[in-house]
Amino acid sequence: MKLPTRAHVVLNNPQFLMTPVLQVNNLQVTYYTEGGRVRALDGVNLELDSGEKMGLVGESGSGKSTMALAMMRMIKSPGRIDGGRVVVDGVDITALSENDMREARLSRISYIPQGAMNSINPVLRIGAQMKDAMQAHAKHFSSTEIQHRIDEALVSVDLRPTVARMYPHELSGGMKQRVCIAIGILLKPKVIIADEPTSALDVVTQRQVMQTLDTVQAQLGCAIILIGHDMGLMAQFVDKVAVMYTGRLMELSPVSEMFAKPLHPYAQALINSLPDLKKRGVFHGIPGLAPALLRLPPGCSFHPRCPIAQDSCKQIVPAFEEKLPGRFVACHFVEKA
Repeated sequence: MKLPTRAHVVLNNPQFLMTPVLQVNNLQVTYYTEGGRVRALDGVNLELDSGEKMGLVGESGSGKSTMALAMMRMIKSPGRIDGGRVVVDGVDITALSENDMREARLSRISYIPQGAMNSINPVLRIGAQMKDAMQAHAKHFSSTEIQHRIDEALVSVDLRPTVARMYPHELSGGMKQRVCIAIGILLKPKVIIADEPTSALDVVTQRQVMQTLDTVQAQLGCAIILIGHDMGLMAQFVDKVAVMYTGRLMELSPVSEMFAKPLHPYAQALINSLPDLKKRGVFHGIPGLAPALLRLPPGCSFHPRCPIAQDSCKQIVPAFEEKLPGRFVACHFVEKA
């Protein structure tokens, strides 16, 4: 069964049409280590509309989770946000005080962490953990309102309200992941960041979790950023895909166009690495290894692995620009890709 796309959400919720709910402008994150200064995010720019789903993909260490934590202002020392803005529903959350940012989490922007097994306290009932989350980020709810929100959130993710009285060990892996989603939507956020929400789950449970996220989005009209490695999952679920490499965006395109004709050589390599039923037993990897962030090569950081790299690629960092309508690419030679 095909999952509903953004078009379905917009048709059912016309008030969310083309509302720019998230704007990330020149976001920079640096880690100050004994080995030197490491730029983990290097001037990332993107926008996301209400009711839209975006996939954030790339190899391990490309900056995906750093991007999520930076948007939540959860970067810890020795890292820090060195520049840029994150605007959620018209509010620049990078300029908020710590108290205001605490209230913005869960209500404006929420984060569903990777690995539900490690995200839920094993010795507290589910309802107690959900209550704690609400009280930590919103002080104005009465006990009755808190209980109503907890029941409502659990039902929204296809769980019975009685789950609130259960301990985590009494739940399956898929149920735990849906509890994490329920916690993330308690205060009806405008943006939800889901960091590999289907990792360590079987294929059937993955589908259930993704359908749950889709249902939640239809109810709230929020934007969703899905972080992951599974390009097949992205192809079924998201509206557009952002490809990251060494802390930079390489390509941002609508999902159908990305899979039909990726423009950046790195995006091409990622898609070509997917298994092909017509060529069973034949696998295509990406040659070489991603460089260490402490020792990035000059110019385009992908050029040592790129099949079309030229001298200019080794000297000049390509700008992240709109090369075709709705398609942003950081490459000097898109027409050859």
